[in-house]
Amino acid sequence: MNKSRTLLLNHHQISQKINRIAYQIYEDNYDEKEIIILGIWQNGYILAEKIQKALNGVCDIKTTLLELRIDKHSQVDHEVVISGSRDVMVGKSIILVDDVLNSGKTLIYSMKAILRTDTRKIRTVLLVDRDHRRYPILTDFVGMTLSTTFQEHVSVEFGDEDAVYLS
Repeated sequence: MNKSRTLLLNHHQISQKINRIAYQIYEDNYDEKEIIILGIWQNGYILAEKIQKALNGVCDIKTTLLELRIDKHSQVDHEVVISGSRDVMVGKSIILVDDVLNSGKTLIYSMKAILRTDTRKIRTVLLVDRDHRRYPILTDFVGMTLSTTFQEHVSVEFGDEDAVYLS
């Protein structure tokens, strides 16, 4: 059976959301000397790259991009890995980025790894928030909030023409 897909955001709309999020991050961090942008591998990291580029076009605050790798299917059994030295995060504002929030589990386990470092503050960024939280996590900057059923799936595709689909 072939599932139909509904386009939620096209390339232009995603770019607009990223630019708006970059301005919101700047407004929240205008007095910072450096911001650490931590993208959750894989799509969260791609989104983090795009946000870093937009943020660098908005302000002169130094941005450092790091990658966070987590096994999204078995967070308890596997260690969260952050690229580079955790020392770079000490005393800094951390922006944790992922593409879609389903239950909040990935963000919670990612936070656990970040909290092992003495950071100044932590903010979360999502392109799509499905509003199905099973874990107590809030998002600070969101491109789109969408109420879906548990049977529906939101997919973010980055490439020549970025898109977000509901299937």
